[in-house]
Amino acid sequence: MPHSASLKKSPRLDKWISIAGNGRVLIHTGKVDIGQRISTALALIAAEELDVDISRIDIARTETGIDPDEGITSGSNSMEEAGNAVRAAAATARRHLLSLAADALGVDVSTLEISNGLIQSRNTNRAITYAELIADKGFEIDVDPEAPLKEPKSYGIIGKPVVTRGLKEIVTGQPYFVQDMKMPGMLHARIVRPPHYKARLTGLDPTVESRLAEGGFEIVQDGSFLAVSCADEFAAVKAAQKLFETSDWDLGGGLESQDVYKRLTANERLSLPVVEGVPQKKAVEPLGPPPTNAKATLSARYEKPYLMHGSIGPSAAIALAEGDKLKVWCHSQGVYVLRASLAEALGMEIENLFIVHVPGSGCYGHNGADDAAVDAALIALKLPGRPILLKWTREDEHAWEPYASCMAMDLTASIDSDGKVIAWSQDTYSDTFGMRPRPEAGGAGPARLLPMQYRKDAVKPLVPQPNMSRHSGLHRNLDPLYCFESKRLTKNLVRNLPLRTSALRTLGAFANVFAIESFVDELAEESGIDPVAFRLKHLKDQRAKDVLQAAADKLGWGSDVSDGRGHGIAFAQYKNIQAYAAVAVELEVNDKAEVILHRVALAGDAGQIVDQAGLTAQYEGGFLQAASWTLYEEVTFDQTGITSRDWESYPILRFDNIPEIDTVLINRPNERFLGAGEAVSGPTAGAISNAIYMATGLRLRRLPFTPDMIRAAALQ
Repeated sequence: MPHSASLKKSPRLDKWISIAGNGRVLIHTGKVDIGQRISTALALIAAEELDVDISRIDIARTETGIDPDEGITSGSNSMEEAGNAVRAAAATARRHLLSLAADALGVDVSTLEISNGLIQSRNTNRAITYAELIADKGFEIDVDPEAPLKEPKSYGIIGKPVVTRGLKEIVTGQPYFVQDMKMPGMLHARIVRPPHYKARLTGLDPTVESRLAEGGFEIVQDGSFLAVSCADEFAAVKAAQKLFETSDWDLGGGLESQDVYKRLTANERLSLPVVEGVPQKKAVEPLGPPPTNAKATLSARYEKPYLMHGSIGPSAAIALAEGDKLKVWCHSQGVYVLRASLAEALGMEIENLFIVHVPGSGCYGHNGADDAAVDAALIALKLPGRPILLKWTREDEHAWEPYASCMAMDLTASIDSDGKVIAWSQDTYSDTFGMRPRPEAGGAGPARLLPMQYRKDAVKPLVPQPNMSRHSGLHRNLDPLYCFESKRLTKNLVRNLPLRTSALRTLGAFANVFAIESFVDELAEESGIDPVAFRLKHLKDQRAKDVLQAAADKLGWGSDVSDGRGHGIAFAQYKNIQAYAAVAVELEVNDKAEVILHRVALAGDAGQIVDQAGLTAQYEGGFLQAASWTLYEEVTFDQTGITSRDWESYPILRFDNIPEIDTVLINRPNERFLGAGEAVSGPTAGAISNAIYMATGLRLRRLPFTPDMIRAAALQ
């Protein structure tokens, strides 16, 4: 079994599993459920290895100091890290319980069988339960990563349909999210934001300040960090608006509103060559002339705008300060890294700070969750003894969350007379994706927390350094899986771009795969080879070929297409080591230049399938989110600040353009888990781009593909 890095931090079995006196099994994990169904998958894994009905498995909310530290729930790593850790822990627990039962029953362990937590001897018919063996006692052993696992052919739980954890509460409208939490004596708080990033507070209206104080409102000010709270939520909303309107703001020079696509290549940048997905600390070689045997050489530039997470529910958190202790309830995807950075920012002892994950706005990346937690903490410290429920507004979420960077990709490739790619070059230009509040030397953790930039003793802004890990940051999936000769790959970390950026689902992979898969179609056309055949020609990985062919077959690739419609296909393996995904699309572009999605075929290989419905949801949800990015989404701004502050100015995919989706999942029961949450995104953009070209003859290279963009392309 693949070893989990999570076990290195938390090797003790009691950190992962406990069994109560009523026989219920509690699984602890550092990975949080943000809608990707990891809690359901972990419950299935534990139930299978422990031979316990899944209805008796509980998954604990992740809390610092109690649950394992598994870093951040990101990068499609939950199954590889938490899944393998829980599997090893459950297998270790099962073996240990069998050993305890053999001693308790006075029989040889080989005579024992387990059924739903009951261990029974075939020889004596005597039995004992897990609870009788271990309840109220710890295992007091380490997890054995080599503990024997059940064979897939003997599975009785994994692979069977189950109800998603938490789905009943969501469907029935029961309080479930951090925004719904209530505590005795709780105050509602709102932040009063500056007009834009560079504006600073210079003064409050003393009359307004006095009236609010007389009305029972609490005003918290620390430099340009300004908040108001009271027992009535709507009153807090109105008070925040009043404070904003009557306060004095130094607007500075405003935001710079130059063409960001020009700035991506004109600004100062740090450029590094990438070899097999890993950046190298050496000079970038200039693009050379085409090979002498090149039949054709093509070049193209592809562009992606700033994107926001677009969480449907704005971020929120509760904080309570009591004595020298501070407790925060929030929907952060990394409670341990947030705790470390926040403790450093506040000058607190880390053991006095507790952070509990509570479901909130699923975002698949670094949205406002961590900043909202810090907002609540700063207010709570000024108002000790009172729980503070801090909610961001819709404008807060749209205008102040960290975005995914705008990007540009310059590609050049040569093909020979057989249609073989004999030279491939890609330069990707982007701001950082690495501003999650990880604690690092030099105060980098606090510098990544938005509220710390606006306090009186503000931290210095962080100058991000290039991510040098394999397939990380802006160079994620920069290296195509295809067997192209003479690859020249360069990541360009661009400085001094105007907007705040950080991690959004896939990091740089969405734009890189969009560019690669669109350009591959251009090369296929130049070669006179069918796009599917062209891709298969350049793939050696049989699993990749199987996925690509499955999507093509499911859509009916090569069959006649109705007038005005087009087919497109695209493929990638996420990070070149995780899940495989192919996307095939049938769409039309109507008389209004609107893209109408009709049919989609998705094919995936994520290794062993634990939760079929959950994996299907990951592929289909990933397609829908990426289709929204591709067709609709773009953060807009001018000198006055962010202008896309609501759902009208930042439109997203709606129900009237949801296509018919067929998903084919290839189960590999004897293969390792492959992270699947982000695998579909890049191929989605590539497939839609290629289908639009087939339908219209227009090769679109700048996202999103709005009617205005399509009409402009038609006039060129």
